[in-house]
Amino acid sequence: MGTFAGIFAGTFAGSQLKHSTIVDIAKKLKLSASTVSRALSNHPDIKKETKERVGKIARELNYTPNTIAQNLKRNRTTTIGVLVPEIKHDFFSSAISGIEEVAYQAGYTIIVCQSNESFEREVVNTNLLMHQRVAGVIVSISQSTKSGDHFQDVIKRRIPLVFFDRACSDVDASKVVIDDYKSSFSAVSYLIEKGYKKIAHFAGPKGLVICYNRWKGYVDALKKWKLPVLNEFVRYGGLHEQDGYTSMDVMIKEGKRPEAIFAVNDPVAIGAYQRIKEAKLKIPDDIAIMGFSNNKITSLVDPPMTTIDQPSSEMGRKAAEILIDLIEKRLSKPKSLVLRAELIVRGST
Repeated sequence: MGTFAGIFAGTFAGSQLKHSTIVDIAKKLKLSASTVSRALSNHPDIKKETKERVGKIARELNYTPNTIAQNLKRNRTTTIGVLVPEIKHDFFSSAISGIEEVAYQAGYTIIVCQSNESFEREVVNTNLLMHQRVAGVIVSISQSTKSGDHFQDVIKRRIPLVFFDRACSDVDASKVVIDDYKSSFSAVSYLIEKGYKKIAHFAGPKGLVICYNRWKGYVDALKKWKLPVLNEFVRYGGLHEQDGYTSMDVMIKEGKRPEAIFAVNDPVAIGAYQRIKEAKLKIPDDIAIMGFSNNKITSLVDPPMTTIDQPSSEMGRKAAEILIDLIEKRLSKPKSLVLRAELIVRGST
């Protein structure tokens, strides 16, 4: 079996993977390779008749340009690197779709890497993208990233860089974000205005800026309405369903049941939602719950979940537009863009 596979691979490589080159065209026409190259690039010094002859033979030989070699020669590619915490998250998959749409229209392709919320993997992927000589990088950092040194290396290599949603505070680069503080403040104020007083917050990692801003918005809304900020009503964790489930489970077992929960994002809210249902508690009669992001699942659960709509696709499109402007020198310095987020009120509150 191993011998057959080796013979098959060798035969396939020899018969199928050999590409025609400029040298092949030059030999067939008895021209120099440099003349063929200039003819293919429509150089004004080459006669029309020669260009037509070269074009005809290139088509016959199924010649395609070696873009890798061309990119190395020009020291430039038309590939954009995209680095996100995870692709399975609705927010990031929608943002990637927005990035790809703008990139395609501008003649660029994208290569997507995910950190799986790991700082170490984020560093490895960043180095990989630099070695691939990408034209630029669009990033949303992992929940465990505390230093932006690897992104400083990107900037030192003069590779344009744009953050979206999650940015490194110690890196001077373009970014596309929402006002997490203002959005959270408004969301918690809405809950208070609806009559909820005992409001818990299932927070994300303390070191992540967006999580801090959402926590701060929660705290300041309580203070504005002269409600106590209770340590036992703030539960820190990660950004996944299991984190919300665990936080809710602990509160139920401890008998510290809030009237409402404001979660750092939708996956955390969904995890808490599941535990509330398992406990045979009613939403919103026993506990109201609110998420953040407007993932698709929030409109499908029963009752549908109140959340904050982050314009993920628009965020991706704007990040790509800024990056391409930087690549093509239409922008000479970093640009920050703050997009509007909207509260979507549904049955869970």
